[in-house]
Amino acid sequence: QVQLVESGGGLVQPGGSLRLSCAASGFILGDYHIGWFRQAPGKEREVVSCISASDAGTYYVEPVKGRFTISRDNAKNMVYLQLNALKPEDTAVYYCAADRPRHQICRFAEYEYDYWGQGTQVTVSS
Repeated sequence: QVQLVESGGGLVQPGGSLRLSCAASGFILGDYHIGWFRQAPGKEREVVSCISASDAGTYYVEPVKGRFTISRDNAKNMVYLQLNALKPEDTAVYYCAADRPRHQICRFAEYEYDYWGQGTQVTVSS
């Protein structure tokens, strides 16, 4: 059974850090591009970052560049998203998703992704 499970969310003060984890089962995570998305209350889901399967190239949207870091540990079938210098506007449910590679590098479009986790809540508040 293919499954993605996120963990590591929580309540953190502005300026704080969290590390989100995405665990895969039922498939080899290293064979897939992985994306992190988020959905804030009342807003549409948006991409945050992605990491490619082939060369582990990483890509970020502008609001999180320099603050978030995506990484993967293929041996553990895990992908991580390190969140630093968190801001209240980062508050959202964060999702990881897996894309069976159709392109050389990962993409930001949601429709590219085949499997999704259930999400983990990140709340940034004082």
